[in-house]
Amino acid sequence: MGDYSMDMKNPKPQSSAKPPKTANATARRKPALTKTAYTKAELEEIFRRFSIQRPEPKGELEHTNPFTLVVAVALSAQATDVGVNKATRALFKIADTPEKMLALGEEGVAQHIKTIGLYRNKAKNVIALSRKLIEDFGSEVPKTRDELVTLPGVGRKTANVVLSMAFGQATMAVDTHILRIANRIRLAPGKTPDEVEANLLRVIPEQYLFHAHHWLILHGRYTCKARRPECEHCIIADLCRSPEKTCDIPAPLVELPPQVIGQAVE
Repeated sequence: MGDYSMDMKNPKPQSSAKPPKTANATARRKPALTKTAYTKAELEEIFRRFSIQRPEPKGELEHTNPFTLVVAVALSAQATDVGVNKATRALFKIADTPEKMLALGEEGVAQHIKTIGLYRNKAKNVIALSRKLIEDFGSEVPKTRDELVTLPGVGRKTANVVLSMAFGQATMAVDTHILRIANRIRLAPGKTPDEVEANLLRVIPEQYLFHAHHWLILHGRYTCKARRPECEHCIIADLCRSPEKTCDIPAPLVELPPQVIGQAVE
């Protein structure tokens, strides 16, 4: 509040004072964004339970190699994994390398993915990223985030997914499920995916970081759902700090059957 009072006293600062003021405002916001509602012990317990429920969580996009993974994740923007899988099964049978995809052409790709939203623009990006992989990376998917985001249609989230799933790097790809959960249960509040990513990386215990991305996505997809969280099925209901929580009794902590990719329910 002291900072806000100072602003009120100086409603028209001189132009020379603006840069420091902006920097100060950014610094003021940061602590609030990095706060979590949980103690270190509670964070350990939350992810310990996730690790017991799903010891080896997996992404639910079907792919055969790093290239098809990049394509699948890029296509999944504003689409469900189930919808993408239905569209890419036939596509990846005939085009599982950048050269084959480029040979198929934009119209050929579009015909395979026309059931996906924004399919024409996505087809254009798939061809463009295939060409760039051939011309700039020797047809190999790069293993760094800075290089991955230079590919058409590939943003930070897609790059993080590829680094994790294809190359075994511990990253935090923030999709709609993770953005929602991080704020809803006050795990790592943030207004943007980048803020949430940074905050999650700060609070998640290091030994659980590699699988944390998938645990949170699957928890959001199947339990802490967007329209109505199913708190009665939640294994962290007793620890949860969400104002929306409807149950304080955690669901039984048991290991779930192995995931069957391609038969996920959205």
